[in-house]
Order: sequence, then C-alpha cells, then structure tokens
Amino acid sequence: MASTKSKGQLAPLPWAEMLAYWVLSFGAHLYSFYQLHIFSKAHEAGLEREFQLEKGLVKGFKRDPSDFEWTFWTEWAKKSLLWTLAGHGVISRLTSIFYPKLRVPALTIYGFLAASSVLGIRGVSVLLVHLGLSFSVALLQKSALSWATNLLLLSTLHIRPLQEIQRGWYKTEEEYYLLLFSVAVCGLRFISFSLERCWSPGERRGALELCWLLSYTFYHPFFFNGPVVTYPDYIEQMQRSSEECDGDQSLFTYLVLRLGRIILWWCTAEYLIHVMYMHCIQSNETYLEILPPWALGGLALALVQFFFLKYLVLFGLPSTLATLDKLVPPKLPRCVSIMYSFTGMWRHFDEGLYRWLIRYIYVPLGGSRHGHLYKMLSTGLAFGFVCLWHGGHDYLQYWALMNWAGVLVENGLKSLFASSVIRSVVEQNVSAAMERRCVGLLCAVSTAMLILSNLVFLGGTHVGRVFWKRVFIQGWSTVAPPMLAFLYCFAQIGLQWTSHPP
Repeated sequence: MASTKSKGQLAPLPWAEMLAYWVLSFGAHLYSFYQLHIFSKAHEAGLEREFQLEKGLVKGFKRDPSDFEWTFWTEWAKKSLLWTLAGHGVISRLTSIFYPKLRVPALTIYGFLAASSVLGIRGVSVLLVHLGLSFSVALLQKSALSWATNLLLLSTLHIRPLQEIQRGWYKTEEEYYLLLFSVAVCGLRFISFSLERCWSPGERRGALELCWLLSYTFYHPFFFNGPVVTYPDYIEQMQRSSEECDGDQSLFTYLVLRLGRIILWWCTAEYLIHVMYMHCIQSNETYLEILPPWALGGLALALVQFFFLKYLVLFGLPSTLATLDKLVPPKLPRCVSIMYSFTGMWRHFDEGLYRWLIRYIYVPLGGSRHGHLYKMLSTGLAFGFVCLWHGGHDYLQYWALMNWAGVLVENGLKSLFASSVIRSVVEQNVSAAMERRCVGLLCAVSTAMLILSNLVFLGGTHVGRVFWKRVFIQGWSTVAPPMLAFLYCFAQIGLQWTSHPP
C-alpha cells in the first residue's frame, strides 16, 4: 500500500538502517533459494520419475520444463519466432533508409505473411473474420455494441466444438495454442480500435482506417504476446516523422546492449530452473507439505522471480524492435522483490495492460470521479475482465477477487490516513521516520497477501491453500513472524526505490 505522503515527501531512514534492510533482503533471498536447491536435489529422483526432468543445458544438471509458458515460447523461438523477428528488424531498417513512406505498408505485409507462415491460412482467417466484424460494428459508433461484439468474439475461444475444429487444423497442440494466444491478444487490439472509433467518429474513415487497423493488428513484434499498446498510441507513434535517423554506431550500440540484457535475463531464468525445480514441486501437494519453512519461502520467491524474468524476456525483445521502429513501448516489468502493494503491482508489472484497463474500463465506468461506489465497481469489472481474458478458470476467479479486495483495502487505508483528523494525530505524535516504519509494516502485510495471490495465479488454488495453511494457520507463531519481518525489509527497499528511482 502506498505511503500516505507523496513520493517526494517520503521520510529518509538512516543509511545504516537501510543497509541492514538490503543485507537482510539479499540474505533471505539467497538462503531460501539455497534451501530450495537442497530440497530439489534431495528429491531429484522422485521429481524426475513424476515430471520427467529434462537433460540440462550444462552437464551434470537437470532442467525443470514444467512451466508451460516458458517452454512453449522457448520452443517457438527456436523454431521460427526469432527468425521472423529478425526479419522484421531487417525490413524495418531497409525501408527506413531507402523507402520511408513505404515502411508502414511493408511492415504490415511482412507481419501478415509472418503470421500466416505460423498460424496457416485458416488461423489467419479467424483473425480476419474477428477484425472484419469488429471493424463493421465500430462503424455504427455504439460503444456498448462494440463491447458486446468483441466479448462474444473472445468467448469463442472457450466454445468446445469450435476448439476441436481449430485443433484439427494443426499437427500439434502447441500450434493451436499459438492461435489461441494470438486471438486473445488481438482481441484487446480490436476493443481498443472499436472504442476509439466510437469516441472519435470523424477521424480516418474508410479504406485508410481499415489499413491502419491491419497495421495495428499484424505489427509483428507485438502480434503473439504483446506488450499491449493502445490504438491511438500506435497510430500516433507510427505517423510521427522521424526527427533524425540514428547513426549506425548508436543503433548498433543500443541493439548490442539491449540484446545483451535480454540474454542475461534468459540465462538467469534458465539457471533458476536448473538449480531449483520449483514448478515441479508446486505441482505436487505432498512436496509442498514437506518443504522446510525456509525452502517454502524460497519456493514462493523463486516462482514470482521466475515469472518476472520470464516477462522481461518475452516483452524485452519485442520492445527492443519497437523502439528501433521509433515506437514507445510500455516499460518492462519492475522487479517483484520491490513490489509492496497490489496497486503498484498492477501499475508497474504489465504497464501496457494497466493503461489499457484504465482507458477502456476503469475511466469509462466512472473510476474515482463519481465516488467510492463507482470506484469499487470500475475496479471490480476491470479485474473481472482480466479474469475472463485469461480463461475464467476457478483459480483465476479467486486471484481476481484477492486482487480486487487488496486494491480496495489499500485505497481505503490510504484515504483514511490522508484524512485531516488522522493526519493531525500522526503528525503530532509520530516522527516522520517512525511513520515510514509503520507504513513499511503495513506494506509487509500487503506484500504477503500479494505473494499469496500471485501463487494462486501461478500454481492454482492448491498452492495458495497450502501456503495459507502452513504459514498463517499452522505457522502463525513460528513461520509468519520472521516472514513478515523479511517482507518488511523488502517493503522498505521498495519504498526507497519508489521515492528515489535510479
């Protein structure tokens, strides 16, 4: 939860105290990871029998392949995506130098061909049907009708007979999943276009408007997995005239540095699944029950850190190519170890999705402009949409409810402590440094609930249930207090980072 003061007013703490927080935070991470590593190696044979650990990239190590998303995108990157992304970069650079006016049409055609090569004609036809329906309904300039149409189109992803038909188009299940992901992400783009068209009916009519929608939909770096960029941002940035062409040296330096960082993130993620089998362990409730307390904490930290690293890689490469195209992609996810609130997690982990939700759901429904009831409703429907967009499974419903409750509690406490009565009492009786320590303690509790909700999202309800039982029920006097103490250290570092970003 955010401090009751503004970012610039956050009271500093003594440097020795902050140093202690850093040391304890790093120490907690390293020691808990070490304990999880020991547990993973001790049960390696059983995990290999049950989950078929892969041969590691380094001799003498096994590899945990249980994270579907990481394995899926890694395999597709090897098969084709890295090559098609590199082709996009080459086409973009050549057209920028020799035929600047043809850059957008060339990238649109390339993106369409690249999508067709992977999804096939029938897969791309599904997207074109969705695009055509969304475009046609948007011309009627009825926001409610556009919402209804696009939600119905997204719901077709969950119609079993249609799923079986689409599965029959492909030789492997992975190819079908790629279509599934592409339709889901493009659905956000169609909603963005439709609502913008309803709100600004006088702009870009006819064939030109359809061409821009095709460009927006099939822009290759963002096509399969995002990050999400709104339609007006994409159009404005693509149309913006290049101020000056980057010199070859500066372009080369930027590309090398960014690719070096992405490779480092990839190597770190691979290292984690070589030395800690956290995804296998989370899938077996027996292992969750017998994990030592420190290893249990290490599992929670490892799962959320791996999720963070995964999206640094998955968003990092597309964002690099978009930047070379002179777009301004959303910022990459912020490290989860310095996230101390539900609101901060939503704002800074997937910034593109956050902006999308604010623009198309939260603000149109009233947001904070019409009182607390509208704010609660707007926030709840935003989380409900995210739940539906991810598939609407039962564990996602629990996750969405936990996040909604977390945001409401944080906003409620923020409003309470910002009231004149509470502020005057605090200012008269508590020093600025002590106030920050109290805020850090509240943030530690918020962080604990945030981690719990993320475990439900990443591992399912059984993981959240076991953690809740072992930490807060069985371990309320032995496990919970030291855990909250270390989360307090994490929170103070997060507060410091928010107040004085590098």
